[in-house]
This record gives sequence, structure tokens and C-alpha cells, in this order.
Amino acid sequence: MPVPTSMPEEQKLEWQAAKTTFDHRCVVCHGCYDAPCQLKLSSWDGIARGATKQKVYENSRLREAPPTRLNIDAQSVEEWRGKGFYPVLPENDQIDPRVALLTRMLDLKRENPLPLTGMPLPKSFEIGLDREQVCPKASEFDQFKKDHPSWGMPYALPQLSDPEHLSLVGWVAAGTPHEALPPLSPALEDNVARWETFFNAPGLKQQLVSRYIYEHLFLGALYFDAIDEQTFFRLVRSRTPSPIPVDEIATRRPFEGPGNEPFYYRLVRRDDTRLAKTQMPYPLSDKRLARYRELFIDPIYDVGTMPGYKRSVAANPFAAFAQLPVHSRYRFMLEEAMFTMAGFIKGPVCRGQVALNVIEDRFWIMFVDPESPIIAREAELLASAVDDLALPAEMGSNNLLITWRKYAKQQERYLQAKSAYLTDLATTSGPVTLQQLWDGDGQNDNAALTVLRHFDSATVVKDLVGGAPKTTWVIDYTLLERIHYLLVAGYDVFGNVGHQLHSRLYMDFLRMEGEFNFLTLLPVARRKPLMESWYRGTDDEVKDHVYGKFAYSKQEPAIAYTTDTPELELYQMMADYVVPVVNRSYDAERETDAALREALLPIAQLPGQAATRLPETSFVEILLDEGGAKYVTLLRESAHTNVAHLFNEDDRRVPREDRVTLLRGFLGTYPNALYSVRQSELPAFVAALGALTDDASYDAVRVRFGVRRTDPRFWELSDRAHAAYSQLEPIASGLFDYNRLDAR
Repeated sequence: MPVPTSMPEEQKLEWQAAKTTFDHRCVVCHGCYDAPCQLKLSSWDGIARGATKQKVYENSRLREAPPTRLNIDAQSVEEWRGKGFYPVLPENDQIDPRVALLTRMLDLKRENPLPLTGMPLPKSFEIGLDREQVCPKASEFDQFKKDHPSWGMPYALPQLSDPEHLSLVGWVAAGTPHEALPPLSPALEDNVARWETFFNAPGLKQQLVSRYIYEHLFLGALYFDAIDEQTFFRLVRSRTPSPIPVDEIATRRPFEGPGNEPFYYRLVRRDDTRLAKTQMPYPLSDKRLARYRELFIDPIYDVGTMPGYKRSVAANPFAAFAQLPVHSRYRFMLEEAMFTMAGFIKGPVCRGQVALNVIEDRFWIMFVDPESPIIAREAELLASAVDDLALPAEMGSNNLLITWRKYAKQQERYLQAKSAYLTDLATTSGPVTLQQLWDGDGQNDNAALTVLRHFDSATVVKDLVGGAPKTTWVIDYTLLERIHYLLVAGYDVFGNVGHQLHSRLYMDFLRMEGEFNFLTLLPVARRKPLMESWYRGTDDEVKDHVYGKFAYSKQEPAIAYTTDTPELELYQMMADYVVPVVNRSYDAERETDAALREALLPIAQLPGQAATRLPETSFVEILLDEGGAKYVTLLRESAHTNVAHLFNEDDRRVPREDRVTLLRGFLGTYPNALYSVRQSELPAFVAALGALTDDASYDAVRVRFGVRRTDPRFWELSDRAHAAYSQLEPIASGLFDYNRLDAR
């Protein structure tokens, strides 16, 4: 959307003041995929687009919905109006800015402020991920005000200060001036041009390589790390070449056809405020470009024809990119493995309980070494099994559930072929060893990852975080590629219920395959009993996908074990194996202040009855005696008998086995509870956590140490926490989302 390229200084100041308030007080609820009423206040384009009554996340949708991705599916306010969005700013002949929806929502808060008592949120507020959204138009506001007088903005949070309120109201009264981003520096312009030249170089080989890279980086926040670490870009397909302005081709999925006319890969500058949930940084550099050439361009192989965009081919990366070397594809994803895995953690698929109950609350990930015999011969397995590796996205976004059994049968055949392949490989290349795990080539910290589930969201970080987990995934090329094409490239958040359920159900297979790979590192006699402990209460057909009729191995690993719990030995071996490449920055035991460390560590030993009383994600500010503050995160690990079923998760909960993971800094993007504790009171805080037995004891902790939605200190703590997060993670950080804050 066009914006003024120059404006009077007074108008610049109006916009800058308003933008600051939007970012620090509004975007924390109105920025992400599931922003209420799709009102995204993280950029001028989102503010101008306005709101809609249409939902992005709709679990009962029988038909796919038209996508409404900001800056992609429409390029002007007029186009958005045609898609059902209505204004929150003055528009057309509206003379009095006070009748604008944004202003009236702010004024409603001033008329009925949230009582700042530090106590639980009043019952008049509805809090929860799936709460009913009330999205009034300006013409419906009077009735909304009558029905919900306390629902002014910011919703269920303290009102804005007088200067903050005036910054927005005054900006609206001034005509909503807004300023374009300054031009790119010559150095950035040169680098953008160089990368676009690479992506659009002639020849079938280059075209296929560029297509592969695009389909993996389309969600990324690309930046030039040697020049500017705060300017980010999107990689898109455009109808226009450089230097003509980008005319982005909007498709539901990155592997869908761009049309019959020529198209070009372009880098588009991002102008939205960074959100912790969606920020996926990916560095571009001379070294990266040289690596791409080394992986894909320099090797000698033929690309005889482009695969086309027929869905049955394009949705299956093993068919579409069969002409690219397997080793190169695996290396491409592996060397930025956290980015690859973050696609399903930070992308739109990762939202809601049913989307996340496919994974354990904490598990480790390691990878098969790309130079191992397993990867060297994997192309042979792919050639014979490519059809069985088809993914649900080949059915589009209007999937019918009756097709599900087809994918189950295909997975069963693939697992049996893989098991036979591994048996043959052990005969010719020797038994599995620890060295067949990737060690990051001795320098890459992507070698070890941890995924942490927070009930309806999740986080992925580098390093093996926490103590011994319940399970671990060992990922090879085919598994890593399918995770991406199932949950990132192939997932359509606007798809129907069949598409969403197919994606969730298929993810069961991928989890179980990663666990099977891990089991092959253990003694044969221990594999089935350990698997049985992971899948308590499931039937034999489920277990057969992990270790049994479909997935099996009779080969003993060449790893020496000395106890009857070899999995614990293996976890320690894994941790030791990646010591040279991990920095353990989240490990509370690495806290340099000995007194602080000793005071905190008992939190990680809380009994299940105490842990289960805590919410999923708690941020704790520790106000140091000498001044300043440090921050830690408490994550509840919710134990289950198994995670192999879609529904009735509560029936599979084992609260007595719950525990808390204590981590330095900030992990998780949707905090449920905030605390501010003076260092001198830390022993009392930890003791109170250890004494949690019921709701009353938890409420007492919240009263004494918590900073609730109703606390007058709320925004001050929010600002300090965001500043600290930005300092700790200057590239990966973004604003937290407060839509999941506890009402208690």
C-alpha cells in the first residue's frame, strides 16, 4: 500500500509517537496469526486494513476459506474492503475522528477502566484461546458498548497512560499521518540485487535449485548479517523483475503453480513490528551464497526437465526434487536445523491444543550424520518408496476424511521398506554407532535441539535443555523433509477440517518414526519395553509404527551399555557428544551468581503435585539486590500416558509425573503468568512454589509475587521484560503475545 515518502516534521512526530504506543501496548495482543478480529496493528498496512468478523482458525470449517494474509492476498484498502474487512480509522467522508472505531474503543476503556487491584480478572471478561470474539463495526459499537462496557482497549489489561492515549487519539485527529521506511542503504541494495541475480539465473538446474530454496525459506525473516541485522526481508515470487516494484504472486502454498507467465524470485523488505511467535531469522551472506553454490550448483548432475506444479508432484518433495542430490538437500536443511524445525513451531500450524497434543511436553532432537552410510544410500530407498511418501497436501485444502486410511497404509509400507533397508545396511556397513549422529561438524550449534510444548503453543531452541527427557527424536533426511512439507509448506491454515485433521494425524507417524530411529541406538532387549512405557494405553497397531510389525530392527548397536536403563546412559552420551557445539545458555546451573543459582535450582525439583498447579509458561523477573534484574522461565512439563490420540487429553494426563523445567532468559512466546520477585525474597518464592497443593495456595503465590493483568505495575514489567529479551536475543527476539495470560 503506498505511503507518503516525505512529510512535515510535526506529522512525523505524530506517527512515531503513535507507532511507539501501538508497538508496546497494542501489538502484544494484535499482531500474530490469531490476532482478535484479524486486526493486526504491527504495521500501517494492518492498521489501515482494519478488522473482520471472519476467523482464521476455525476447527469446524467444512470448506476452505479465502486466505487473508496481510500484504499477500490483497494489496490495497479497497481490496480488503471487498474481502469483508472494515475500517477502525476514519475513512471516506468521515469528518469527526472521534467516531472512528479505534478511538471509541480507547475511550471506552477510559470510561470504564480495569480496576487495578492486583487481584484476579473480573468475571465480566472472557479469557481463553477459543473464546468467542466480538468484532463490532463502527455502526455496531453502541450495542457493543451496552453489552460489554468493560471491554475497551487494551482488552483485559490496564488502560493506557495519558500520554499514550493522547498519542493515538491525537494521531487519529491529525489525519493518521504515516511514514514510509527509509530507503535501503547502498550496501543492502547491492546485496539484494546480488541475491536476486542468483535466484533468477538461467538454466533448468538453477531454476530447480531456486524453487527448492524458496519453498523452504518463504516464511523466513531473511537478513544480511554482515551489514544490517535489523532489516529483514521475505523471499517471494513476483510477476515483475528487478528493478520494477514487486508484484507478488499469491498462492495458498509455496509449491503451487505461479501461473503461465514468467516469474521472478524477489526479496521484499518487511516493515512490520517483530513478534516473538513469528520471528524466524535466517542470515544471508557471501559465505551462505558460496555454500549454496557448493551444495547445488557445483556438483555435476543433470536436470532434464522441470517437475511442473501438478499437485501430486509438487506436494511430494521426493518427487518434485528427485533430480537434486539427496546429500545437498539434507545439508541445506540440516545446517540451519533450528530454522527448519521452527517452521512448524512458529508457523501458523502451531496453534491450539489439538495441533500440539501430537508431541510430548519436552523432547530432544538429534540428527543422522549427513556423511553416514545411512544418508549415502538413502537415495536408493527414496527411489523405491517415493509414492509411499506422498503427503496430505496433495489433496488440497478441502480434504475428505475418508482418504485417511490411504496415508496410513503408505506409511506402513514405507516403514517396512525402511526397516529392511536398515537391516541390509547393518550387514554391509556395520552396526549403528554413536558417531552416526551429527556432531555439527564440530562447529554448528544446530546439532542438538529441544522442543517444549506449552499446551497450545510450543518452542524450539538449540541445545539439549533440561534433564533426561521422556523421548528423543533422531531425524534423517526423509523425516526432516516431510516435517517441513507436512506442517510448513503444505499446511493451509485456511483449509477445511479434513485438511487440518489429516495434517495432525500424519504428524503422529513422523513423531513415531523419529522415536524408532532413537530406539535403534539402544539394545534390542530394551527397545520394546521402553516403547511400551511411552505408549501406555494405546493399541498394538499404534505401537507397531514405533517398534513392532512395521518398524523393526534386530541389529544390536555398537554402543557399550552397563546398566539396565541404557536410555539414561544414551541421553548422557548424547549430551556429551554435542558439548563442543552447544553453549548451554539456558541452563540454570550456568548462572554465575552462586547465591542466585542455589536459590533457584530447587524449582527444577518440584514434586508433581506442585508442578501441576503452575501454568504452562511463567516469566519471573528477579530484582537484584545490587540493582538491575535477571529473568528466568518456568515451564510446566505435563505428563501423559501417551500422545497418540487426538481427543480426551485430560484422560491421559498423569499429574503426579509433572515437573518444571527451569531456564535462564525467556522461552515461550505466550506467557501465562508474570512474576516480579526481589532477590531477598527468592527463598520465600521458591518455598511457596514447593508448597503448592491446591488452587488456594497458587492464588496466594500470585497475590504475593505475581504481576497480574490487574496490577498497576503490569506495563512497566512488560517494558522491562521486552527490553531484556531484546538485549539477550537481538536478532531472534520480538514482542510477546499476551492473549494467553492467566485470568487468575
